[in-house]
Amino acid sequence: MPRRGKVALTQFAIVLGLILIWELGVRAGLIDPFFFPAPSTLIARIGEWTSTADFWTDVSITLLETVLSFLAGIGIGMALGIWLGLSPFAAEVLQPFIKVFNAIPRILLGPIFVIWFGLGLTSKVALGVTLVLFVAFFNTFQGVREVNPVVLANARLLRASKSSLLRHVYLPSATTWILSSLRVSVGMAVMGAVVAEYLGSSAGLGHLIAQAEGVLDATGVFAGIIVLSAFVVALDAIVDRAEKRLLVWRPAPAHEA
Repeated sequence: MPRRGKVALTQFAIVLGLILIWELGVRAGLIDPFFFPAPSTLIARIGEWTSTADFWTDVSITLLETVLSFLAGIGIGMALGIWLGLSPFAAEVLQPFIKVFNAIPRILLGPIFVIWFGLGLTSKVALGVTLVLFVAFFNTFQGVREVNPVVLANARLLRASKSSLLRHVYLPSATTWILSSLRVSVGMAVMGAVVAEYLGSSAGLGHLIAQAEGVLDATGVFAGIIVLSAFVVALDAIVDRAEKRLLVWRPAPAHEA
């Protein structure tokens, strides 16, 4: 059996074993179903949700917030990273302010965005952007700063213009760092959207979990977490495929060679 097949089989066996232990523990009375509902109960609740149109509306809203947060955060972060990477003076001036803003716990910004933008889409996207932005910024900034000096010197020796240096030297160097951090950025975008929905919203997966928590419905909370986990795993698989396609030139790790 190929290595990848063995890994997948082992992972499936671990998950199946944990589910069986959980189910048997609830049925035997060793686990309180009020706090830890049986997996069969969770599957039934998820089945009920997926049969309604409101559930798919919640999923689509969370997906829209995630995509908008991801694209806006990546765009702003890359632009800011390139600018400060090419301008040492501006980087030194703004560095303390960036550190202070980055040190602020993002969850504290959620209520502020709700006050500013209301319970609609804008406040959710704003919180997601603050999470994604710094991931993209620091990776872009580092990529621009760590450009190969030999390549840069050769390009200048050939009298490359500033736009040519940016397009052919700086951007390729920064893009490598950005693409390598896509998975983290997607996770941050999902986190921002769901946390903002949890703090205050009328739709979305975070709102679904918050509703269940409000009535002490542990089944709804666990079912929402499972749905959200599957949502993130699906997005991660898409990003992983895109990353492999865009970084096809990168050598495979030693254990995969």
